[in-house]
Amino acid sequence: MRADCEREVGASSETNLLWSPKRAAVAALVVLALVVAVLAVWKLRGAVVLAFLAITLASAMRPTVDRLAARGVPRLATVLLHFAAFLGVIALFLSLVVPTAIDQVERARARTSSSDVRTAKTSGGIQQAILLAVKRRLAHLPEPSSLVDAARSVTKTALEVLAGIFFTFAVATYWIFERDRAIRFVTSLLPPAKRRVARETWLLIDLRLGAYVRGVLLMVLLVSTVLSLCFWLLGVPYWLLLGPFAGVVEVLPVIGPLIAGAAAVGAALTVSWQLALETAAVFYGLRLVQDYLVNPRVLGGIVELSPLVVLVAVAAVGILIGPAAVPLATPFAAVLATLLDVIVRDRDPETEDPPTVFLPASEPR
Repeated sequence: MRADCEREVGASSETNLLWSPKRAAVAALVVLALVVAVLAVWKLRGAVVLAFLAITLASAMRPTVDRLAARGVPRLATVLLHFAAFLGVIALFLSLVVPTAIDQVERARARTSSSDVRTAKTSGGIQQAILLAVKRRLAHLPEPSSLVDAARSVTKTALEVLAGIFFTFAVATYWIFERDRAIRFVTSLLPPAKRRVARETWLLIDLRLGAYVRGVLLMVLLVSTVLSLCFWLLGVPYWLLLGPFAGVVEVLPVIGPLIAGAAAVGAALTVSWQLALETAAVFYGLRLVQDYLVNPRVLGGIVELSPLVVLVAVAAVGILIGPAAVPLATPFAAVLATLLDVIVRDRDPETEDPPTVFLPASEPR
């Protein structure tokens, strides 16, 4: 008995002597690798954000690509068609809005001339303050003759933006073709018992991201059109600027509508407080319709996040990554929430109803 105990103690001591240094070295290497990975991601956070944007865009395009591919249309041609349509919509929007916007700005310059400002000074009150503030802002707008010099000074930024767009489109195209292969590779590294759940979780995240993007694009178009029409009927200055602006800031959860409403009411205050009150009432009424009737039908059930979670995600992304990444705060939060549901709450992703916007889900589930 004593001999057996001595042998066990000796074996244990020998094992500790043999494995402790090795285990310590492995642990140190793992910690070092994690630190290096975190630092690399932080240094390359711009590229990481663009890659996530590309994956999100690919998720939005995938249902159309799959359906046209089933009808014999090459996938690459469908992807390029999506990109061409996206750029074409932007070009059409700029060609329709920019001339009118320039005209409205020029009229605003004329309106805030010295005589108007003197009149505002005699009238006093909020209108005076807003007119003076508008004049100060408009005074700093570039003249047409200075646009060439301004273009030269922003050449580097323009090239960086073009490189970012090209990178995003390239990664999105690659992800359309290689996502299934990536899923197979990642799941092959997991134990067999966990592969099905990992695959279904990945597909559910992909479906939610795609549906969210399509829903947001629909809301941007709807809000831009409806608010531009309402502002025009009310007689709000710069209605063609304020309407599309309100639609674009829809991509900023919670904060965007507040900014758009403040801008619209501020523009109306330059005319009268009565118009400002009417503008606020119309804007608030449309927000109620959107929040309680439109959004539940278009975006409801896609990300399944409470407004508080979205607000915290917006603040965290804005502080840690930067304001440019704020539109991706909700998709980021949706990915994390889906992972927590599966890992912590032990929910089966295969039993979740796939969200649909415009197109039903085409993933094999």
